[in-house]
Amino acid sequence: MIAHIKGKLVEKNPNHVIVECNGLGYMLPISLQTFSNIPDQENIKLFTHLIIREDAHTLYGFSNKMEREIFILLISVSGVGPSIAMTMLSSMDTEEIQHAIAHEEVEKIRSVKGIGVKTAQRVILDLKDKILKTYDLTKEISISNNTIKNEALSALEVLGFARNKIEKTIQVILKDSPNISLEELIKRALKNL
Repeated sequence: MIAHIKGKLVEKNPNHVIVECNGLGYMLPISLQTFSNIPDQENIKLFTHLIIREDAHTLYGFSNKMEREIFILLISVSGVGPSIAMTMLSSMDTEEIQHAIAHEEVEKIRSVKGIGVKTAQRVILDLKDKILKTYDLTKEISISNNTIKNEALSALEVLGFARNKIEKTIQVILKDSPNISLEELIKRALKNL
């Protein structure tokens, strides 16, 4: 495995760069994210991932390790090849991709050229747990859950329901559906109270 390449930047394009290293020119496909992060200086360092196929050996370049890790996760999903993964990394930054997967935003993932509804759902199904564990987004989800929980509690208390009964009902709903919207949470709670 080739972990990184360091050398002279010979050519820089929105979809690839050529880096000269010890007399060899390496052409590396890159995302628009990497394109905008690469400085216009002579010597650069890119993190890489090598994919070997029958017809080609392709070395992909990334400006940081996080982008490379997200790329590796994306290509592990059935139906997502390197070109779709690079398109996704060009369309959204790594934080947006992680957020979209963690919060099951099918439409946001589907908005990437080449990804349909089924592939978007598969990306979420295959990667949500990995994203949540690896990149510690559980805090973010629990913070948004606490906000939603407090707002729902206030709204239902105003309607005259007992606070302890509301808390138990909301807790059960949030456990089953952690990404529920405030409106949906209140509707479900009203049905169960």
